Order: sequence, then structure tokens, then C-alpha cells
Amino acid sequence: MHDHKLFTITLGYYTTINYFQCTIEMPPSVQDVFRPPVECGMCRDVTHVERVHTITSTQFEDRYAYSGRPVVVTDGQKNWTAPHTFSFAFFKSIYSDDSPVLENFERDCQFFPYQTEFRNLRQVFNMSEERANMHGDPWYIGWSNCDSTAANILRGHYERPYFLPQSAESSKTDWIFIGTPGYGAHMHIDHVGNPSWQAQIRGRKLWTLEPPPECYFQCLPLEVVVEPGEIIVLDTNIWYHKTLIVSKDLSITIGSEYD
Repeated sequence: MHDHKLFTITLGYYTTINYFQCTIEMPPSVQDVFRPPVECGMCRDVTHVERVHTITSTQFEDRYAYSGRPVVVTDGQKNWTAPHTFSFAFFKSIYSDDSPVLENFERDCQFFPYQTEFRNLRQVFNMSEERANMHGDPWYIGWSNCDSTAANILRGHYERPYFLPQSAESSKTDWIFIGTPGYGAHMHIDHVGNPSWQAQIRGRKLWTLEPPPECYFQCLPLEVVVEPGEIIVLDTNIWYHKTLIVSKDLSITIGSEYD
């Protein structure tokens, strides 16, 4: 993405110079090169992804929230209606062809096609009913929701995870990932600035985590399957990660960052 800004400089009384300042967004591979090194203490004694439940916000903050240690909270979706509501058809009704929500999305939000041919969310929700019901080619996509109308609808079916620190503020942006069995996200690292949580609404997803290169000889790679109703909390800025849908059902995940 290029952002051009015109500047004017006047030298003396007569000479005026116009020039453009051009900002170029670095691709992820280049961003990885300039990634600040990680203190390997965050993973040195981690041999597996712990699973916890009925954890207090104080306990979560002391052990997991900002330590870089990944964790799965097995009762993280207490009192949520999302597992009974979220589906391909539900999201299609929000992002319908003539919806202002879809127009706002295409203007302001991010779309992740992964290994599919889809170029935008409009194409996703115009796929055939057969393919949407997992009878055609497999697919996996994601997007950031930055539209307030859609956010209000979505958050009517889930709430801030009960275990987050009381002082933590959640991002205004939701991240949604949907896909069919056998697909997922490639190994990568994020550049979002804060730790995040991802709630497995439907389906089962295998997460493979690898420490950053500077910690390869001190830390172990990890794997964990996140089940429906569970939430994985992970600092995706320091753990390289990939996902694979291992259930026979459509996988739906929603998440956000917290500071």
C-alpha cells in the first residue's frame, strides 16, 4: 500500500520545490527481519499448552496474560449464545450484497484469502450453497470486522472473556476465521502489537506453535487442539503459529486483542 503526501518548500523569494513523501507498507517477510528479539524466558520452561478452567482474572493476569505463555481456557465461552447462532448463513445475512456493512468492510477492513481464490468477502458469501455446505472445494478465509453495526450484532452473542484482567481493554476490532476441514492458516507471525484470544465457536482446530528463531535451542514447538467452547490465549507477535481444521464440521473462530 502506498501513501503519497505532497509537500512544498520555498527557498528564498523565488525557488519553490514540490516533492512527494511516499510511505510503503512492508510485506510480512520484511517485517519479520526487523522484528525485535524476544526474551526466551517466556517459553524456556513451557513443555505443553496448559488447559485451565474457572480461573480468576487475577490468576490469569499473574500467570498468562502478559507472560507470553499460551493457554487454553476450557470454559471461556460461559453464557455465550454464539455457539448456537454463528454459521455461514448467519454471517452471510450480515454481509449481504446490498448491505452498508459490506460496503464499509470493503473500504476499511482487512480480508485474508489464505490459499483460496477469493479476493474479497463479497465473493465468499456468493459461493455456491453446495460449497458453503462443504460439498465442493475446501476453503479457509478470515477477516477483520471494523464496522460498528456488524460489531454490535456479533457482540450480542458473545462478551468479553470472563478471565481477562479487569484493567485490560479489548480491541474494537473482531477477527473472524471460517473454513472447512483440512484447511487452515500457514505458519506465520503477526504484527498486531498485543496478545490476543481466539474462541473456537464451532469445529476443532489444531494449533502448531513454534518459538522465534532466537529461542529455537531453548524452547520447544507445541501443539494443541482447541475444542468448541474453548478459548486459546496467545501472543501471536512472538509465537509463530499455524492452524489446521481437524473436525468434520465447519470451523468458526472469533477473537480480539487485549492490552
